[in-house]
Amino acid sequence: MEDVKRFLREAKLDCWTAALPTVVAGVGALLVLVRTVSSHREAKEKIRRARNRRTESLQQAEEAVLRYKQSHPMTDLTPILKLSLSELTKELRGGSLNPEEALYAFMEKTLAVHKKLNCCTEILLESLDQLETVGSNKEGLLYGVPVSIKDNCGYKGHDSSCGVLLHLEQPVQEDAVLVQVLKKQGAIPFVKTNVPQGLLSYDCSNPMYGQTVNPHNLQKTSGGSSGGEGALIGGGGSLLGIGSDIGGSIRIPASFCGICGFKPTAGRLSLQGVRSICPGQKSVPSTPGPIARDVDSLALCMQALLCDHMFSLDPTVPPLPFNMQIYQSSKPLRIGYLECDGFQQPSPSMVRSVREVKALLEQAGHTFVPFQPLRIKEALYDLIVKGVFADGATTLIQKLAGGPTDPTIKHQIFPYNLPLWLKRILSFLLKPWFPRTSISLRALCGVGSVPKLWKQHAAVEDYIKDTIAHWRRCNIDVLLCPVIAPAYNLLYCAKNSTILSYTMLYNLLNFPAGVVPVTTVTKEDEEELKYYEGIYQDVYDKLFKEAVTGGEGLPVAVQCVALPWQEELCLRFMKEVEQLVKQSRK
Repeated sequence: MEDVKRFLREAKLDCWTAALPTVVAGVGALLVLVRTVSSHREAKEKIRRARNRRTESLQQAEEAVLRYKQSHPMTDLTPILKLSLSELTKELRGGSLNPEEALYAFMEKTLAVHKKLNCCTEILLESLDQLETVGSNKEGLLYGVPVSIKDNCGYKGHDSSCGVLLHLEQPVQEDAVLVQVLKKQGAIPFVKTNVPQGLLSYDCSNPMYGQTVNPHNLQKTSGGSSGGEGALIGGGGSLLGIGSDIGGSIRIPASFCGICGFKPTAGRLSLQGVRSICPGQKSVPSTPGPIARDVDSLALCMQALLCDHMFSLDPTVPPLPFNMQIYQSSKPLRIGYLECDGFQQPSPSMVRSVREVKALLEQAGHTFVPFQPLRIKEALYDLIVKGVFADGATTLIQKLAGGPTDPTIKHQIFPYNLPLWLKRILSFLLKPWFPRTSISLRALCGVGSVPKLWKQHAAVEDYIKDTIAHWRRCNIDVLLCPVIAPAYNLLYCAKNSTILSYTMLYNLLNFPAGVVPVTTVTKEDEEELKYYEGIYQDVYDKLFKEAVTGGEGLPVAVQCVALPWQEELCLRFMKEVEQLVKQSRK
């Protein structure tokens, strides 16, 4: 009988032992479920609080504008909005306008533009307090000028979210160096503007603040990642803004929104306090730069920023003041030009814009030389994509964690999340039929090791050296080339990365580059687009055609490029393009 009892006890113990892993697994699954539900709830709450903060700042700004207008019933702010930046600075310094009038004029306009385009993340209400102290900087080149700044540009006491939940509710402790310099020059930063989730997109939407749309067509994107800046300035809510550019993030929004944008050589302006989504990435440098309605405004901003105060605050920036003599030069130029980079067929309006500007410049006495970028496919995938995502996109995926993925980047990040082995297998299998998809997947695997990262950096250096040698063999001063245009239909940016060859190349090379609007899409352009097939005639060519369809009347720009550290020459070239186009319209 004792043996039976012992057997039953052992059998019961064995049953519990056998069941234990199942129980543990069940408890573990329950804990994961609870944690996931809790995480989703926290994310929703964080998003709600961010939206409430924005709504509150907009409401307080509206109330401040209303109070001002009630206390100044005879003051008409509308004429201020029609002034160029140079005209505004002249009137402010001369005393015919005061900073208070300028700030309230643009704040009121910004609130109206935001309601239409959803371009702002918050109004910087400290700007109202700055009115009391701005008089101490009356000699500044930007005295009294209201300035907009991109979300990732640090402003004390406010988030630099980069469009991700991870950076919400982490107000920065100090103004970015550029913000400090702007204030020293008398400017008044008054609004922060929207960006895409994670910054590495040329659309402009995130889960907190939603989609920013184009001032010329609400069914089109404003571009990105400085898309809030592009929309606000293109819509008339700001005369001058600060963006940042790692692959066209200043130039594409400027092109899409019909304004001017400038990407300097990385290192010419301080990056301290301008947040990156992937800090430490060195293959393709990011740089801040100005966005404005005209080229003179870009030049004035560069002149204001390139001052002793910036060189003192950030000693890593070379102390090179703005060379006005080069900017104002009228010496004939030898201009390289290209209509197609041989990798992605441009839209009809992109080609036409270059041809028309080339004709105007030739008539003005400039010489043209055909120019073709070197090894463009290698540059885009082996150097740019593999460089930006040297870690296999791990850092970006980590930054996006903890919140919903915005619809505008879902197609883009899908391959980032694939396991390394699967990317390699798919790259091999797709090579015969989808060569650009295959090479993209291979590049997204990253570099794999530190020695390979150093080898990749060396390859970038070699490519820059080879391109400069090619440039000098052609004996050119500057380069005229297309920039992506016209503005895309919504939700297409994430589906087509190949067109970025037209902008990212100059980030890789670290050449200064800017865009100038020169024309608009015509009926003839739209008709010609119907026959667009592309160079590879693959899915990317098909998607590009769909993205730019329906663009009649939208702005089209050209891109101007110079060698590193020749910002003044690049801007001088842009200015000449702008003037010739204006004269031709008359």
